[in-house]
Amino acid sequence: MTVDHTRTLPSGPRQSVELDRDEALRLLGSVSFGRIVFTRHALPTVRPVNHVLDDGDVVIRTHEGAALTSRAHEADGSGVVVAYQADAIDPDTHLGWSVVVTGYAHLVTDQEELARYRDLLVPWVQRTMNYAVRIHPDLVNGILLTADDRAPVADSPTGDA
Repeated sequence: MTVDHTRTLPSGPRQSVELDRDEALRLLGSVSFGRIVFTRHALPTVRPVNHVLDDGDVVIRTHEGAALTSRAHEADGSGVVVAYQADAIDPDTHLGWSVVVTGYAHLVTDQEELARYRDLLVPWVQRTMNYAVRIHPDLVNGILLTADDRAPVADSPTGDA
């Protein structure tokens, strides 16, 4: 594999602006792809998944053999601590946003709720996904990556600002 090093970073300063909880969750709900982070064999594990935001909670579908399904099942109602991250960052300008939620993941056991999630959330892979995991965000952190408009303006050649 060859790495292309010819791409240069966009010019101009950037700033990172913290988002409030409501805006961060609104942005998270505007995309369908993210990454779930949980522990497996005492080590961090990251999986790309699709999601839906439902009443402020992140919901993903899983299958019986999935590590997250097993971990959530073992938690016996207390849930398993996870993080969920999603973003939309332009690869050329490096502008956009990123949101991370941290909370407890629980298996969805109500059959009507599971049926609703089957309709709302179609898996991306050809696999039977009979389980759903609901993550209630206890911590929500979001940043907006934007051009820094506070940068000083250079003097014009005529001396006018």
